Amino acid sequence: MKFDKSLLRTILFAVGVVALVIGIYQTIYYNDLGRNYWIFMVSTVCWMPLLYWRQQERVAAKIAEQEAKLARQNRAKTPAKSTKKRR
Repeated sequence: MKFDKSLLRTILFAVGVVALVIGIYQTIYYNDLGRNYWIFMVSTVCWMPLLYWRQQERVAAKIAEQEAKLARQNRAKTPAKSTKKRR
């Protein structure tokens, strides 16, 4: 069985959003941020890997874009073969 990374991302995002909403509600209800600090930390811990993976994807996309640009430049510098017959 193969592990689906997109499912993990969805679950982490959902748990992070739910924890944030519950933390905000509890903070307003009890008027005490210190009591509900741990709920906000659960939300942050859920979002940290998501932010890290997103950053890694951006870096990989930028590297791939630079490699493609370099390949196009190298291809443009290579002279095309002539169709004329040489004697």
